[in-house]
Amino acid sequence: MRIRDGAIEDLGVRARCVAVGPGEEVHAGGPEGVGSLEADVFSVAFGPDGAVYAGTEPSAVHVSRDGGERWTELTALQEIPSKPRWSFPPRPWTSHVRWIAPSPHDPELVLVGIELGGVMRTTDGGATFSDHRAGAQLDCHSLAWHPTAPGRAYETAGGGAAWTADGGETWEAADAGRDRSYCWALAVDPDDPELWWCSASTGPRAAHGGRAAEARIYRWEDGSWQALTDVLQAMPYALLARDGVLYAGYADGQLRASEDGGETWEDVAFLPAITALAA
Repeated sequence: MRIRDGAIEDLGVRARCVAVGPGEEVHAGGPEGVGSLEADVFSVAFGPDGAVYAGTEPSAVHVSRDGGERWTELTALQEIPSKPRWSFPPRPWTSHVRWIAPSPHDPELVLVGIELGGVMRTTDGGATFSDHRAGAQLDCHSLAWHPTAPGRAYETAGGGAAWTADGGETWEAADAGRDRSYCWALAVDPDDPELWWCSASTGPRAAHGGRAAEARIYRWEDGSWQALTDVLQAMPYALLARDGVLYAGYADGQLRASEDGGETWEDVAFLPAITALAA
């Protein structure tokens, strides 16, 4: 679905993950692949140079530089020393690339989040990858770069949250003040790299069980998380900060918006399902 000027438009896309390019081109991935790539796709992303990335299960990253017609696997990811330990708890024999985050400031710099395995990093467009670094979270769910602060990136994960100021070389935990550790969605203020939001629940069963999510939305300020909501019964699977408005998409299809950083909310729409919001 796309919401524009208050109108809801069905794009006819039914997928697990969606990425929207600078020209509003849409790539959607799922069990049947994306474009001409036939694979079980869990993540898609656009690089600042127009490259399209797709992450799959089993964990692999593919890149297309012609709009999805032809794909090349970045095989260096398979050479990472920690790979034998990657394991997704519900299917412990495998893992997947849950998130791909190309830096908006450097097309050669890309972060790759493995669920469950950690945050991998390439500084040469995928020719080589470095392994997970201390301080980042292993059970990666979401990654984001700040659009105007080069080097600043953020992670939410099953064990908490983290951030980096040097492009992923080093990471610091961001867990103070939050009473729930199972973090999922994140959003960053495009004007203030110190201001960001996350959603978190008490654990995976609550978050994805379809009953009581036991979740909250939090805002990071002054070195600590501040709870913005009462306990929520539907998991906020998606967050987006854009044009002074914070949006939250819930597992039950509700889309809400806040014009004061999450202090107050109003309903925007009720959609069949919301699993991602594309900036």
